[in-house]
Amino acid sequence: MTKYISILFLLFITGNISVFAQVKKDEFLVLADTVKGKEINPLAPARAAFLSAIVPGLGQAYNKKYWKIPIVYGAIGTSVYFYFDNNKKYHQFRDAYKMRLSGQDDEFKGQYSDATLINAQRTFQRNRDLSLLISFGLYALNIIDANVDAHLMQFNVNNNLSFRPEIYPNEINYKQNVGVTLNYSF
Repeated sequence: MTKYISILFLLFITGNISVFAQVKKDEFLVLADTVKGKEINPLAPARAAFLSAIVPGLGQAYNKKYWKIPIVYGAIGTSVYFYFDNNKKYHQFRDAYKMRLSGQDDEFKGQYSDATLINAQRTFQRNRDLSLLISFGLYALNIIDANVDAHLMQFNVNNNLSFRPEIYPNEINYKQNVGVTLNYSF
């Protein structure tokens, strides 16, 4: 009987203890940022993406990455050029095939067979559609690049944070060992 009383007493004592692991405070932790000595604009990535969506390359100019603007226009311009070139050739072969079906002389004048004209139409139509998809993809890549670049400008990259691989000889057999060192100094 005393055994049961001692167990109940122990449970009674330990069951009434209130334990608080964390206390909620109404304070906010504010840290000063040290990115190039200027204040961070949290809306800069959204603005850069918006500007690039309006005019390709404008987001790169907003981020002051002027060297990317010719790459953006070169990539989008090349894909648009191939779109119009393939579209022109598609219509050229399509019109020639239509003229041939109506019994008129086409610009190729028997140089190509009907099957060749149909195959050329399909090829240039596929290339035209692919060029259009690539144009839209490069346009989206332009927007993504401006957004990501604006995000990365906000990271603190200085000499206090370094990552460098090291190759050093083993002192026993003098074979090369490879290691990685991550240093962070306050």
